[in-house]
Amino acid sequence: MNWLTRLIPSIGKSSSKSKSKIPDGVWTSCPSCESALYQPELQKTLYVCPKCDHHLRIGARTRFNIFFDNGNFTEIASNIETKDPLGFKDVKGYPARIKEAKRNTGENEALLVGFGKLDGRLVTAAAFEFKFMGGSMGSVVGEKFVQGIEQAIERSTPFICFSTSGGARMQESMVSLMQMAKTSAAIQKLKSEKLPYISVMVDPIFGGVSASLAMLGDINIAEPKAFVGFAGRRVIEQTVRVELPEDFQKSEFLLEHGAIDMIVHRSEIRNKIIGILDKISK
Repeated sequence: MNWLTRLIPSIGKSSSKSKSKIPDGVWTSCPSCESALYQPELQKTLYVCPKCDHHLRIGARTRFNIFFDNGNFTEIASNIETKDPLGFKDVKGYPARIKEAKRNTGENEALLVGFGKLDGRLVTAAAFEFKFMGGSMGSVVGEKFVQGIEQAIERSTPFICFSTSGGARMQESMVSLMQMAKTSAAIQKLKSEKLPYISVMVDPIFGGVSASLAMLGDINIAEPKAFVGFAGRRVIEQTVRVELPEDFQKSEFLLEHGAIDMIVHRSEIRNKIIGILDKISK
């Protein structure tokens, strides 16, 4: 205890007491500009930083709440449980990782699928949950995606997918890689029924997901400054021994080189898709 705290004892205690009065989750920091952001205000901007326009990562259910009319949707294939076909174990066993991901996210897997109204029109949609094992695609993710496509065909609805993923799930090895072909075949089946598939890529999207379902949209949309690619920048640079452009793999770079169709701000995505579907239906 120094002379100042002996003179005014409350000084040494006030900071901890004042901190305890601030509820958890009220403030967050922008990953881009590091500004302190007030959560209730951030919700109003759809989790886009009002200081630098950085699009913060959001969960699958939050995405659906923004996308569907009044946030109302009916979930598809919610009861499929993840198995451990290979008995995979690294530092933790695969079942333990799944259990932990369920506890942390409240989801049963890395993909949420459902149908509901978009400006009064029935649509089917899927959204990846990045906090669930990095949004990685295993057998259950592939099956939920396919069941979503099948129900879109059954109801004759468009299918919209919001992709954010680290790629194939290593704990399922070849079983995971097979989902690339499985989901791609389902998309082709949707297209053969002349139903539109709109892909929306959000930061980050890599690996087997970007190499399959994310890039197969009739229209491919990305949010601003989203990182989209197959292998990571450092892997590519170390492999080919070439220094890549600073904006390499950002959505703006992909648009410039014709890999995607458009970049749309999060606040405008819903209305943009409504407009696209209106034009298609005429």
